Amino acid sequence: PFSTLGWPESTAELKTFYPTSVLVTGFDIIFFWVARMIMMGIKFMDDVPFHEVYIHGLIRDQDGQKMSKSKGNVLDPLDLIDGTDLESLVVKRTTGLMQPQMKPKIEEATRKHFPDGIPEFGTDALRFTFGALASNGRDIRFDLNRIEGYRNFCNKLWNAARYVLLNVEDKQLADDATAHQSLPDRWIRSRLGETIQEVTEHFAHYRLDLATKALYEFTWNEYCDWYLELSKPILADTNNEAEQAATRTTLATVLEALLRCLHPIVPFITEEIWQRVAPFTGRVSDDTSIMLQPYPEPADFPRDETAEAELGWIQHFVLGIRQIRGEMDIAPGKPLNVFLQDANDEDLRLLGVHQRYLTKLARLENVSVLPTGEEPPPSATALLGSMKIYVPMAGLIDVAAERARLTKNRDRVSNGLKRVEGKLANEKFCANAPAAVIEKERQKCATMQQEIKQIDEQLTRLDSLS
Repeated sequence: PFSTLGWPESTAELKTFYPTSVLVTGFDIIFFWVARMIMMGIKFMDDVPFHEVYIHGLIRDQDGQKMSKSKGNVLDPLDLIDGTDLESLVVKRTTGLMQPQMKPKIEEATRKHFPDGIPEFGTDALRFTFGALASNGRDIRFDLNRIEGYRNFCNKLWNAARYVLLNVEDKQLADDATAHQSLPDRWIRSRLGETIQEVTEHFAHYRLDLATKALYEFTWNEYCDWYLELSKPILADTNNEAEQAATRTTLATVLEALLRCLHPIVPFITEEIWQRVAPFTGRVSDDTSIMLQPYPEPADFPRDETAEAELGWIQHFVLGIRQIRGEMDIAPGKPLNVFLQDANDEDLRLLGVHQRYLTKLARLENVSVLPTGEEPPPSATALLGSMKIYVPMAGLIDVAAERARLTKNRDRVSNGLKRVEGKLANEKFCANAPAAVIEKERQKCATMQQEIKQIDEQLTRLDSLS
């Protein structure tokens, strides 16, 4: 590397950039390139050219094959970013081949794997994908389904920003971000601080996969799926303007810090959103870029274990109701009456203080507490610690129609299971099929067995309603 910096002259560039901090490289050229760079650096500069080497795996195609021009399985990153039609992709993959006789085979494979060409995914989705795939393994198997999932993540972030801006633009914000905070405000700030700590540690150890995983889970699961939904009953309550102002401030403050966390991985969408959100947090001035902002510190968002415990109770309550809805095929928006039994003093306190969140997120019409020992009506049941949550089934579903639907579904799954089990019992199949195919059939078998078990449990619940 010193040869590009003016060596053997003692240039400013050489003094600035030699030695550098880290080299990023694949494992297949460690001796051919990395070791020789080190030896040459010691020989001519009396110092190594870098102090750390980040060794990543090789990107392989969907079949696990190494990408190469001769195989015609190379994917141009620009095609993933901007998209391309099938015919253009075929031309690109079959032009200038070192082995022209491979052209028909390459064209056939391309038309098979990309029948509609490649859709436009964008730069940020591609960057996030490679960050998520950068594990400690030697191989990175690339799959378009992964990049599509991270494009959805970018869309989720964009829609979250739209919600925040809709609720903070031309609205009153709190001067003190910590005053009049609701439980969800305290919880999301605590979770953000924990996420910043986790991501910072992963970056320090070059675990880009774990860093992106932590950011994905916080953004999608905690900020979007929980906090934004929990903020809605607060912002709809016009009787508490101070709490509303605190929630608006938290919406903007947490999003702004989250954008700075995400920026090294998805720089373009975070810059675009940050320019609009940052003014509400007092961070932006003329010609300021998110790229020039400091990375968030965990100390900016201290841990609040009490808030995390109380919000965790709400989450388990809501998830219990949602699980019952899913298992019994009850419409998500249908209001429910709920009975509680064996609730302790803390359960009752949390129910009284946070019932507005439960009513909104679980779509509850009424919550009643049953005395210990009293027989509940025929119900589906969820457990929260020692407390039982009953959802009476009477009037919610047509028992006969639901039993017929479940029985038909069970027969379908059972027939599929018999076919898979027959295939796995075939010695000829197991002896000749690739290991990956056999493993896929075993996973399919396990999934079907679990599905039948769940259907049987639902049928048992229906019997109690007859």
